[in-house]
Amino acid sequence: MNAGDFLTLMRKITDVQAHVRERGADETTDWVHSYSAVEASSLATVLAAAAVSEKDHAALEAQLHAILELASTGYVQASHIARFREIDLEEFPAPLQGYVTDLLESA
Repeated sequence: MNAGDFLTLMRKITDVQAHVRERGADETTDWVHSYSAVEASSLATVLAAAAVSEKDHAALEAQLHAILELASTGYVQASHIARFREIDLEEFPAPLQGYVTDLLESA
C-alpha cells in the first residue's frame, strides 16, 4: 500500500460523517493482505479509538469487523486495541457485543 492510499484510508476512518467512516472501515478490509505490520497495527489502533466513541450502528459494525480482519493478520496486539477496555458492553448493541468480546480474547 502506498503512502497516499494509506493516508486516504486514515482520513476516511476518522471523518466526521458516519457514512464516510463506515465506508473507510469497509475499505480497510479490502486491503488486509497488503498491509505491513505497522500499517495494520496503526489502522487497528485508530479504528479501536473510533469504535469506542462511535454512535452510528452501521459505522460501528464496520469498524469492529475491520478490526477483526486486521487481527487475522497476526499484526494486531492487545495494546493496539486497548481502548476497548473503556467500553461498557451494556451500552453496545447486543449483536455487536460478541465482536468486542472476540477481539479482547483474540488480541
